[in-house]
Amino acid sequence: MDNESEELTLNRARKGDLDAYNQLVLKYQERIFAKVFSMLRNSQDAEEITQDTFIRAHRALATFRGNASFSTWIYQIGTNLARNRYWYWKRRKRDESMSLDADLGEDAGATLHDILSDGAQGPGHEAQHNEFVKKVADCMEQLKPEHALILTMRNVQNISYEDIAQELGLSIGTVKSRINRARGALRELMGDEYLK
Repeated sequence: MDNESEELTLNRARKGDLDAYNQLVLKYQERIFAKVFSMLRNSQDAEEITQDTFIRAHRALATFRGNASFSTWIYQIGTNLARNRYWYWKRRKRDESMSLDADLGEDAGATLHDILSDGAQGPGHEAQHNEFVKKVADCMEQLKPEHALILTMRNVQNISYEDIAQELGLSIGTVKSRINRARGALRELMGDEYLK
């Protein structure tokens, strides 16, 4: 959807056309989710915030003046909701977590857990797994923001290299290189005891 067709779709949505609004949701939902997840590091919270973003935007659509683009406006709604959720949980000191079972890149079936875990089994496995999850979340917090974002987009959202390149305005080669650097930085932060 180019800018002109988006504007026409937006005008139809503002007049109450639900199909038009659903087109906007389809265009932006993955990007909003990736942005929100990069802030919250929790897929369930990110899904809820993404849904709430579009519900609130739909309710306020009639008052959208168009001073900024629709994408800027809806990203701001999502960002504000994510910040509110982040500080709500931060005040309650809730542990952060992320999915460890999302596919990693072109190596179908390989997960973050496969690459980083020590593979321990036995009675203490659950405790070790919980420790591992917390360690990954803590290390993700220490990554450069661009590394955390690109790992989230690729490994959690499973967004293609092409779509990441388009979203971030980078070449595919730069995307792959940045993902490799981000994974290396995460491994380094995780430490030898978590590597296979």
